[in-house]
Amino acid sequence: MCVPADSTIPIDPTHSNVDTQAFTLQAKDGNEFNAFSSAGGENTGPAVLVLPDIRGLFTFYGELALRFAQHGNDAVAIDYFGRTAGLGEREAEWDCWPHVNQTSQADILADAVAAVGFLRKDDPHRKVVTVGFCFGGSNSWHLSASGVGLNGAVGFYGHPNRPGFPIGAPGVVDRVESVECPVRGFFGGADQGIPQTEIDAFGVAMSSAGIDHQLKTYPGAPHSFFDRKYTEFADESADAWALTQQFLSEVG
Repeated sequence: MCVPADSTIPIDPTHSNVDTQAFTLQAKDGNEFNAFSSAGGENTGPAVLVLPDIRGLFTFYGELALRFAQHGNDAVAIDYFGRTAGLGEREAEWDCWPHVNQTSQADILADAVAAVGFLRKDDPHRKVVTVGFCFGGSNSWHLSASGVGLNGAVGFYGHPNRPGFPIGAPGVVDRVESVECPVRGFFGGADQGIPQTEIDAFGVAMSSAGIDHQLKTYPGAPHSFFDRKYTEFADESADAWALTQQFLSEVG
């Protein structure tokens, strides 16, 4: 499991007033899925599409969308499992794996396109950046190579080379020639599931393809270190957040 159900965002809230809503989006194939948006009336920065880990949309990612909006970037977080798990809230410890194992790259692309359309509903030229975690980190980079029209793609501890996850996906490293925007990545040095050799190979591939990218590994940090529970890695979380905010400002 990636982020535990009782995890919280390691970023303090601000006093900015933002509007939030839990609602449903519909993909082009008719799939309806859960979403959560947070927006501030004076936000002018790029919008953010938040891509959760394998658990799908739950409180952690709704709070993350809220933090982005409080810091100037309207955001929407989406669920992956409308096709198999339906709508509505789920138990904290629900068994997500049967649904993860039925989710395809085409499904995620269709839902992401609907979410990007939502973020651009008032401005078709609005800049959009994806920010994903674990499964969502890889999905963020996959979407950067899928013709969605993104302006940036950030992945926290996504795997750069895990073919077939989701169904039908090659390894992200094999798609770098199709990447259409700058890429950022954050990794834990103690994450045994993502060897540094894979991260290095990802960086080499992007350099060869001329992709603007930065990949940062935090020594000793575990998978899913971006969590207030990991008090010993509070500085690493703060740094990753600051670099993400800097990237959003650069995308502008």
